[in-house]
Amino acid sequence: MASHLFHTKTKKMTNRKKRLKKGIKSLKEQIELHEEKKEKAREKGKIELEGYYKRELKELEFQKQKKIRLLKK
Repeated sequence: MASHLFHTKTKKMTNRKKRLKKGIKSLKEQIELHEEKKEKAREKGKIELEGYYKRELKELEFQKQKKIRLLKK
């Protein structure tokens, strides 16, 4: 029975790592998209919109770093 519990725990950890990796990849894509949008806003002189994307980028980067830390555990 103990081996069954170990196997279940290992499987859950593997699934967790897969989810975290997928989440990190998704966040990287979102960061790239927001970088492009921020540049377009800057080119058009939309200061408020540029500020919005800066804040969003900061939050996305924080979330990405959090997932990276969890993945290393």
